[in-house]
Amino acid sequence: MSKDFILPDIGEGIVECEIVEWLVAEGDTVKEDQPICDVMTDKALVQIPAVHDGVISKLYYAKGDIAKVHAPLFAMDVDGETPSQTVEAADDTAAQPTPQTATSGSHLEDFILPDIGEGIVECEIVEWLVSEGDEIVEDQAVCDVMTDKALVQIPAKYTGKVEKLYYQKGDIAAVHSPLFQMSIEGHTAEPDVSSAVVKAQTNAANKPSEKPATPAANKQLNKKAVASPAVRRKARELDVDLTQVPGSGKNGRIYKQDIEDFLNEGQSQARTETVSSATSQSTPVVATGGSRVEPIKGIKAAMAKQMVASVSTIPHFTFCDEIDLTKLIALRTDLKEQYKQQGVKLTMMPFFIKALSLAIKQFPVLNSQVNDECTELTYFDDHNIGMAVDSKIGLLVPNIKSCQSKSIVDVANEVTRLTEAARDSRVSPDDLKGGTISISNIGAIGGTIATPIINKPEVAIVALGKLQHLPRFDENGHVVSAAIMQVSWSGDHRVIDGGTIARFNNLWKSYLEDPAKMMMAMS
Repeated sequence: MSKDFILPDIGEGIVECEIVEWLVAEGDTVKEDQPICDVMTDKALVQIPAVHDGVISKLYYAKGDIAKVHAPLFAMDVDGETPSQTVEAADDTAAQPTPQTATSGSHLEDFILPDIGEGIVECEIVEWLVSEGDEIVEDQAVCDVMTDKALVQIPAKYTGKVEKLYYQKGDIAAVHSPLFQMSIEGHTAEPDVSSAVVKAQTNAANKPSEKPATPAANKQLNKKAVASPAVRRKARELDVDLTQVPGSGKNGRIYKQDIEDFLNEGQSQARTETVSSATSQSTPVVATGGSRVEPIKGIKAAMAKQMVASVSTIPHFTFCDEIDLTKLIALRTDLKEQYKQQGVKLTMMPFFIKALSLAIKQFPVLNSQVNDECTELTYFDDHNIGMAVDSKIGLLVPNIKSCQSKSIVDVANEVTRLTEAARDSRVSPDDLKGGTISISNIGAIGGTIATPIINKPEVAIVALGKLQHLPRFDENGHVVSAAIMQVSWSGDHRVIDGGTIARFNNLWKSYLEDPAKMMMAMS
């Protein structure tokens, strides 16, 4: 029977691609994983492989045509497949939503966890917002999931009834695998392309959520876990992890009999271990203290990885100074109530950010990135200034885009938006990407001096200390009370030397200590 191959997602935001070359012709016999065609996106050349053995029956595009993502690319007659088997013999690389009759006029369909960010392959189930048996409507929030970058809410694709949740709260869900199952009234299942995504993009293995049914199943024997949706359903029903099951078919394909043999073997081993433990003597152990172990995951795991990469590849150096903010605080006090009536929350941070952007104009190296080989330096026209925010899920660094073209009011509104989003752990991936330099306001919690770690691949970061009212001498030699803040810079010593960061800091400092000079520079 002829089956359409649906062109999968081949990159974030890519909706179409050009057919560069067909590597097969209509009537050709092809094997699983054999390259079918080369396609060109706006980012790269991608090769699309076959997902089955069979014969090419139709090519829907000619060389040079523009093909649409999620549209049929070619059709093929699949070897060994009959019309009655069409639903069962789906893509080998992931469980597809398989239409099944639930009640009269309805069918069951799996919701496949989609791509939720560039490079993200798994996420943690933070909270289910529905339960099995609940009636839900299209676009209703079903669950919150945590990636290594942000908290994301997953909405329902259709109106229907939740039949099964495949993961528990706290479980790790794999992208392109079934997240939950629902019954849909009078809706025809659309072809799912999530399995082809894995095959065409990385040929990576599906990571099932099922936990091993036996104590012996703790080593992946069949990493790819090639199986039809029917076999995967049986595995879910029996709580079997398919990566533990040796497959007897071609390329390690798992059949229903393989699952039964695996369970029988596990039960035999469990009985043997029970007999062994009953006949052995154990020495009682007296507990003298308690401890608990927590996995490092989500944002905290991402931060750990990022910090290790930064300190192990970037030679840091730190430069500290103090800034007298007495005049700036007076200006902000005068303007605060006026802007509050307009709905603008005017804190000190917008002034720090705008002054930083003004100083970058004269020292563009602070707004650059160096490649890993340290052979090229890329300068950015946009000043995308990041703010480190201490959220309830860990450190987030959203950034304000194009600060060089924003007014202080515009920056203030962005600071408010991003701070609230970060504290609610709902920062969008776009707000977290593309930063060029960062500010850490550690002084909001306490402390005066810090040695901040650069947010790689940026080349500089500044930490703001707490504001202190300290005695200082004025221009006439009199002791006065001054609003002093300590600032600590860390720079990438491969491209920034001490003199550069000192001069840059002096300019930034001058804007903050003399707001009139900053206003003149903005004009």
